[in-house]
Amino acid sequence: MTAGLSVAAVTLVCILTLAVGSIGLRLTRGTSDIYVAGRTVSPRRNASAIAGEYLSAASFLGVAALVYARGFDMLWFPVGYTVGYLVLLVLVAAPLRRSGAYTLPDFAEARLESRTVRLISSVLVVGIGWLYLLPQFQAAGLALRRVTGWPSWAGALVLTVVVGINVASGGMRSLTLSQAMHYWLKLTAIVVPAFVLLLLWLRQGHPAPSAPFPDWASPGGGFASTGHPLYATWSTLLALALGTMGLPHVVVRFYTNPNGRDARRTTVSVIGLLGLFYVIPPVYAVLGRAWLPRLPTRDSSDLLMLDLPHAASPGTLGALLTAIIAAGAFAAFISTSSGLVLSVSTVVHQDLLQPRISRMTSDDASPIASFRMAAVLAAGAPYLLSRLVPPLGLATTVGLAFAVAAATFAPLLVLGVWWRRLSTAGAAAGLLVGGISAAAAVLATLFGGPWRGWPAVLLAQPAAWATPLAAVTMIAVSYATPRLVPPRTVRTLARLHTPESVLGAAHPRAPLPLDR
Repeated sequence: MTAGLSVAAVTLVCILTLAVGSIGLRLTRGTSDIYVAGRTVSPRRNASAIAGEYLSAASFLGVAALVYARGFDMLWFPVGYTVGYLVLLVLVAAPLRRSGAYTLPDFAEARLESRTVRLISSVLVVGIGWLYLLPQFQAAGLALRRVTGWPSWAGALVLTVVVGINVASGGMRSLTLSQAMHYWLKLTAIVVPAFVLLLLWLRQGHPAPSAPFPDWASPGGGFASTGHPLYATWSTLLALALGTMGLPHVVVRFYTNPNGRDARRTTVSVIGLLGLFYVIPPVYAVLGRAWLPRLPTRDSSDLLMLDLPHAASPGTLGALLTAIIAAGAFAAFISTSSGLVLSVSTVVHQDLLQPRISRMTSDDASPIASFRMAAVLAAGAPYLLSRLVPPLGLATTVGLAFAVAAATFAPLLVLGVWWRRLSTAGAAAGLLVGGISAAAAVLATLFGGPWRGWPAVLLAQPAAWATPLAAVTMIAVSYATPRLVPPRTVRTLARLHTPESVLGAAHPRAPLPLDR
């Protein structure tokens, strides 16, 4: 019964996603609609879409798994995920919207006036996107295998097909509608079973949770296994707070707002929506310790939420709750993967496919066709990669993607928006140093080891050293190369920091210089 209900629930989510996405397909007319939904998304809808896109497998399943396995200290993860949007709000949300760019490489080129910086940014967008997609595909395979018994590749393949169709059909227009729906679907799918499980827990005499180790509820206990819990805690927070700013699929969302003021309003709403969601996962962790004090394997904690309903209530009720959670989990996989595939597709389309096909410059149909080719490539490559790389845990792998983003795009965005002395050579050097150092740490964590002591924690948590290294490199090289500061820097910064109402009053009919 569990398998049948879960298959039906997952199928319904896939059908709803494609049906809602088809509405966006009918509204898509050109590349602006594909990349940024015509820059006409309202703050309320955009906030729901951003929250739906941001709440990935690591949030829906991974937070409960971390708290269950390693204690309440892991609540730093949802705190960091949410604080990242506060950093965005304060530092770069409105200027990014005013840049008129479509993507992070667009912004880098417009700000630094350099094709080299754009190329480096494009490579980083693809790398971060695929690294973030890896746990989504792996989690989809594991989750569908747990509730249906299908092989792992089947769930990942279903996710690849649905995401590829959703992105290729209408780009950002389609995703905005489907991801807004996904947020409320995920919130329902996590709140309703939690409420029912709490009632069952009270009815059964509220059995006490069984802690796996004495300091399960103590500060620093979750990072105790690293041998350096204080460093691991601060590095994790730095990666999550600054990494959010550098995630391509997050940043591109701010280009869809009509203006900078709406970008700020969107960010404030997102913080509220994320806070509402993150209240719930710890409930599953505590109830899991009451009903499932021991799981069959170490990796089973990632699927705790899918196992918990059956442990609490074997039979029809447990099967129904499992199906609801499975639907929410698959909505998380689809929503986040769609945003990542779109960001990667946009870069592949702009910098790889479209420049090499001259006939696509004459009309709107040809660029849309080439974008669909890019979407197939962007979704297919990480699916193949997910079959080769062993799972490290949802939150762990996602944390590595945050670390790479923090060590590369976060310094570029902050300095690019607020520091007029940033030179082309400084930006390129910082991106290379941060990207290479963080990527080397990621590869060593994924394929090397086992590591012990400080090498282990420095490689698993590179944000605390790679991010300052990249920022210092950008500043030092920029001071050493003052002649390479872009000649139109003052004009560009004025554009980023001047409200649209002022620009419109001064030049009511003049096009914005960085808009396309």
